[in-house]
Amino acid sequence: MTSPRLLVGGALLLSGVAVLAIGFGSVAIAPGDVVSILARQLFGVGEAAQGAGATSIVMELRLPRILAAILVGAALAVAGGAFQSLLRNPLADPYVLGTSSGAALGAAIAILLPIGGVAWELGGVQLAAFIGALASVALVWRVAGIGSGEERIASVLLVGYAVASLLAAALSLVMLASGANLRAIFSFLLGGLDGATWPRLAAAAFPLIAATTLLALRGRALAGFLLGDEAAQHLGVDVRRERRIAVALASLATAAAVALAGLIGFVGLVVPHLARLAVGPDPRAVLPLSAIGGALLLLLADTIARSIGVPVGVITALIGAPFLLWLLHRARTGYAL
Repeated sequence: MTSPRLLVGGALLLSGVAVLAIGFGSVAIAPGDVVSILARQLFGVGEAAQGAGATSIVMELRLPRILAAILVGAALAVAGGAFQSLLRNPLADPYVLGTSSGAALGAAIAILLPIGGVAWELGGVQLAAFIGALASVALVWRVAGIGSGEERIASVLLVGYAVASLLAAALSLVMLASGANLRAIFSFLLGGLDGATWPRLAAAAFPLIAATTLLALRGRALAGFLLGDEAAQHLGVDVRRERRIAVALASLATAAAVALAGLIGFVGLVVPHLARLAVGPDPRAVLPLSAIGGALLLLLADTIARSIGVPVGVITALIGAPFLLWLLHRARTGYAL
């Protein structure tokens, strides 16, 4: 199990980085002032020493974005760690079941609707992305036959790739017909937290928190899957049931994350590996630590993205792609992923 000290230390580090990230921006706010504003607005503690402008910046502009980064980063990292354990494949990521392609196609279609502008403001694009992501997972689930035997798990990656390719082709056709809406579609594909308002965060928070928490609590079953279906059954794991639950929860967490923030790659691939290097392969230790690590990584990446004016997905790709190459290099030299 993960050392409580490690989890507490990670949580404290995440809290400190969050305070610094809230204060960072074109209008800088000192960490002490950020803490004072949060204490007064959230808990009614302290007096109004800061101006209304600083309070508005913290509460209306930056806090929902910071919370979105934390929730999305944690969800992607835990989902990635779960898929890697479930499929016994260290290169599996949260998008292994075609979630990203389904979400992208759903969002693109919503953007092209005649009421696209209104739908965007009301979160219609996010809802369409969420539905598209879950629909793609359901299709892969149906074709691959998840839960009907261990031999079927080997087909998940192939089926996921095939479905993702089909949806990507459909997305290309939609983009060709998008005209002036092409920029909005590209913005979703590159990922970003600019649109993380309180209403959208509130809509995504429940599935993100619920799916991530329930998935992290299923570490024992996922640990059994690492040993194979037969060994898991000997350990008392209901393989068919637990596999369906794990896939459903990981897909729900990923779909909610994509709907809120667009396509953000490599968080679900990089963070679980780092967690395994720190605490070993047991998912009961890896998943809780991955939640903190994913939140911290995306929070730092989003802060960098804000400072230079690029989508956060670009930053995570610049971090994750070299890390993936390093992992592959270590695998070739005899290191077990």
